[in-house]
Amino acid sequence: MFELEVRRIFSAAHAIVIRGEREAIHGHDWQVEVVVSAASLDQDGLACDFHALEASLDNVLRPFCSRNLNETPPFDVVNPTAEAVAKHIATEMATRIPSQVSIRSVRVTEAPGCSARYVLS
Repeated sequence: MFELEVRRIFSAAHAIVIRGEREAIHGHDWQVEVVVSAASLDQDGLACDFHALEASLDNVLRPFCSRNLNETPPFDVVNPTAEAVAKHIATEMATRIPSQVSIRSVRVTEAPGCSARYVLS
């Protein structure tokens, strides 16, 4: 099994609801790490072109860049927690990546030492 990882950073604000209370809006430089896996390599010795993965991730993140997540679908109706952001990225990436690879996990770090990982089984 081969694994590849791509990373990106985007800036966005959010205000999550915790136990019925909405916190004050604040911003983060969100760090995103996407891990994909492949059972084999192609004729060029690649599991997948890194540029294809980066382009897919950029397309998924583009609507969130420099935005308020609470006003941006799907987080206009979903609490924009790090966990929910990680799951959304994983779900969207799965529909955009080449068929020879599959999503293993997406990790979203919203502050140093504070990250959420969505793992696909």
